[in-house]
Amino acid sequence: MVGRFERNKDTLQELTESAATHVGNIAGIITGAVREVTREVGDWISDGIEMREAARKASADDARVAEPPSEPSGG
Repeated sequence: MVGRFERNKDTLQELTESAATHVGNIAGIITGAVREVTREVGDWISDGIEMREAARKASADDARVAEPPSEPSGG
């Protein structure tokens, strides 16, 4: 026959193990969410950098096309 102390110990042990499992699962969910948010923010910043570089190249092309051709120097 199991005594009262041992029953209480077993109950506390099960409760602690259950809490640890749930806290671990919650931490995994949070970790995954942080990882996904970080990836999205990084992709967003990369898009911005690519757009800035494309705009800079387009601006340089516009400036090059707008310049009148240089006259050959006569000697």
